[in-house]
Amino acid sequence: MNAAKRRAIFERLHAANPNPTTELEYDTPFQLLIAVLLSAQATDVGVNKATRRLFPVAPTADKMLALGVAGLEEYIKTIGLYRTKAKNAIETCRILTEQYDGEVPQTREQLEALPGVGRKTANVVLNTAFGQPTMAVDTHIFRVANRTRLAPGKDVREVEDKLVKFIPKEYMHDAHHWLILHGRYVCKARKPDCEHCVIADLCEYPAKPV
Repeated sequence: MNAAKRRAIFERLHAANPNPTTELEYDTPFQLLIAVLLSAQATDVGVNKATRRLFPVAPTADKMLALGVAGLEEYIKTIGLYRTKAKNAIETCRILTEQYDGEVPQTREQLEALPGVGRKTANVVLNTAFGQPTMAVDTHIFRVANRTRLAPGKDVREVEDKLVKFIPKEYMHDAHHWLILHGRYVCKARKPDCEHCVIADLCEYPAKPV
């Protein structure tokens, strides 16, 4: 796919949704970090249901730490892998409280040193909370990048690196949200909705309807 076509794709995604954002509900960088940590192998809808109860009680790292693992589990037990996530979240809260005065650090290295925080989670927080031009590649973005041929790659890191390289700078901040929403609601895994796709004529998916 050439540069002109890539630019046209993001021009259209921007026109259709000028201010995209995450569907996770949060008020602070800390709450976003916890929500993303909880969202692994879970839906945003399911995470939001849990955090609507959790965040009013434990909106900050020190208050969540005070819940302890067992206390946190009670709020998130509807989410998959909740026991492991509770342990990671509480230990993360301990580190944030002891080392960062309860604030979320703003570098990839510091974020990835937190329990349960990998590269994808760090990218989401850096982008959404702090406005950094990062690209978090989940299953939706991996599928869209490969299917459309926007940035094909054999693994998530290859796709991430290509997207960072190919996406025009002025669209980089919002690109993560556009692509994830496009994959979630239009370019779906089993049956892509090509009929209602705003970039269908730019897409290079070989199996799309003519």
